[in-house]
Amino acid sequence: MTRTAIPLPHLIGFTDRGGNWYAEEVPLAQLAKEFGTPLYVYSKKALTEAYQAYDRACIDATGKRRARIHYAMKANSNLAVIDCLRQLGSGFDLVSGGELARALAIGADPQSLVFAGVGKSADEIAQALKAGVKCINVESISELHKINRVAKELHCRAPISLRVNPDVDAQTHPYISTGLKGNKFGIAYHEVLKTYREAALLSQIDVVGIDCHIGSQITTTSPYLDAVDKVLDLVAQLKKEGIEIHHLDLGGGLGISYGAECPPDITEFTNALLNRVAERGFGYLDLVLEPGRSLVGNAGVLLTQVEYLKPGVEKNFCIVDAAMTELMRPALYEAYHGIVPVQTKAVENVTYDIVGPVCESGDWLGKDRSLAVEEGDLLAILSAGAYGFVMASNYNTRPKPAEIMVDGNKAFLIRAREKMVDLFANETVLPK
Repeated sequence: MTRTAIPLPHLIGFTDRGGNWYAEEVPLAQLAKEFGTPLYVYSKKALTEAYQAYDRACIDATGKRRARIHYAMKANSNLAVIDCLRQLGSGFDLVSGGELARALAIGADPQSLVFAGVGKSADEIAQALKAGVKCINVESISELHKINRVAKELHCRAPISLRVNPDVDAQTHPYISTGLKGNKFGIAYHEVLKTYREAALLSQIDVVGIDCHIGSQITTTSPYLDAVDKVLDLVAQLKKEGIEIHHLDLGGGLGISYGAECPPDITEFTNALLNRVAERGFGYLDLVLEPGRSLVGNAGVLLTQVEYLKPGVEKNFCIVDAAMTELMRPALYEAYHGIVPVQTKAVENVTYDIVGPVCESGDWLGKDRSLAVEEGDLLAILSAGAYGFVMASNYNTRPKPAEIMVDGNKAFLIRAREKMVDLFANETVLPK
């Protein structure tokens, strides 16, 4: 089966100009020559426009802010990326002590940080409390009690919200669905009220919010609205019991187009959620949205060079210098990414599987793609700005690639390519 009929996604920062692909005003071929391959390239313009699409819906006609954006850093945590978003006004959704350290390293206001994650350690909880984060999202009764113990040891109070598992089908890949009762995330819907009652009695806990996140790469609005309604029902019940909720965290997960998908417009989607909250009479709540992929996914590409063209009996292989170690999504999720030659060549189109050099049959980046390429040519793997570099590994002792940010006609190295010696710098052999 060929996949040539799948259209390319609509991209803002990347364009094909007469057979040559550009990142904003810089040819991708020039970046590959200067910085080598494999190479991640991000567009500041694309980041900015995606953020502003959310922000437009977060401010009403009178100029009053009705919601705040907290970027889900797990999608792409490069310091330059998150600092661009900080300067635009974004807060951050964190899922580890390492992400907390990154946010603080760029000067993020601790009150703009929400600490999430299903398995926080006592040390991570302590880091968050010492930093003074806005809120810690609680995912279990056991975690609630651990937070209380850590706060007691630190002689402080812990602002918390409970992450509700609303048992709503996000209609996405099962690996990235998080809001069903069979998922590991959140507190079961029928246990939420009881858990809030318990939280309200703990000595070091301040109940400040409620949280819900149902998955990732969601391309319809209806699952969100279902989840919002179920969570607002809880807020109403809690108010009757004298437990006041101050903020409502609606999570993130809006999908992007990798080619065939048609996700809702960001601004229209955001308006639909915020309007539902207001229509239900909860517009007084401090609303938080946590987009990740939809901010950065189509703001990045992965450049790779064709090493070999290998014809076969059943398959033709285009072997490139990038691999599952640079982009795990195809191997992990069978995810589709558009793949295009960086420069158009007048050669025959051939259907290839694009594969990497890693010693695994699962090391592929695209299957059944019609490409007009020769050995030595460059390919751009599109829509690679989210869950690309952050999931990279050193399997097969492969150094991680460099990352570049393009701003207009300028390109900035925002992460240097790893050197081979870096990979075993912290290892030792046994003494003789």
